[in-house]
Amino acid sequence: MSRLVSYAVLLCLTGTTAAMSDTTPIISPKNPDGRPSFDVLAASASVNADTVTFAMRLAATAGAETPDPNGALAGADVWSYVWPTSVDPASVGFEAGTGLLALAATSHPDFDDTPAVDESGDGKADNDGALWHSHWVVLVPNDQCGANALSVRDIPAGQNPKLPATWPGLPLFIDSPSNAVTLAQDEISITIALPGAAGTNFDGVTAALRVNVDMHTPLLCVTDVFDIASGDLSLPGKID
Repeated sequence: MSRLVSYAVLLCLTGTTAAMSDTTPIISPKNPDGRPSFDVLAASASVNADTVTFAMRLAATAGAETPDPNGALAGADVWSYVWPTSVDPASVGFEAGTGLLALAATSHPDFDDTPAVDESGDGKADNDGALWHSHWVVLVPNDQCGANALSVRDIPAGQNPKLPATWPGLPLFIDSPSNAVTLAQDEISITIALPGAAGTNFDGVTAALRVNVDMHTPLLCVTDVFDIASGDLSLPGKID
């Protein structure tokens, strides 16, 4: 995890990225000691007009594993497939220059943060957190989550930063854009509007996050990194 955090700190503080390769997808070796459904073998991002399809191929069935219920929002686990990008957060409606913009597919059975969508089709829009769904998040270094750790950027009380229209109301830099997560055997993908993304860079990460048991800032910390497609979060993939 230290390589992930060190690079993220550099990116968030300087706004720069490492030297990039034109190779797409990013190919990642199989990890015999990892979680197969979170073991990234390839990550890609392809443009069609103003949309981008972000995809990951895994060593086993994508989305097969989800967190165990915690019974409450406080201390709830969030498992995720994440595509960090070099795109500025302003491109999707956040305050500009506020951190590392990432698209994520997440599962968390203890809460539902997509209030506009009834993913299960049961007539209720507040009970679908365990089903894989999409978010934009802004990640920042945060030592309150542990030494050299990351969190989703908090919104302190009394502050009103610019946020996307589909912000779900949590005090975080998070968006619930309602774009479907597609699971097809060993592949997971999301197609989403992202005008001007061609030529920017990306990576593929699988990770666990956890809601702070005290429900105070930082509210949502990265607690574990299962795999990184590039190995070092150098964002070598080019959205093309």
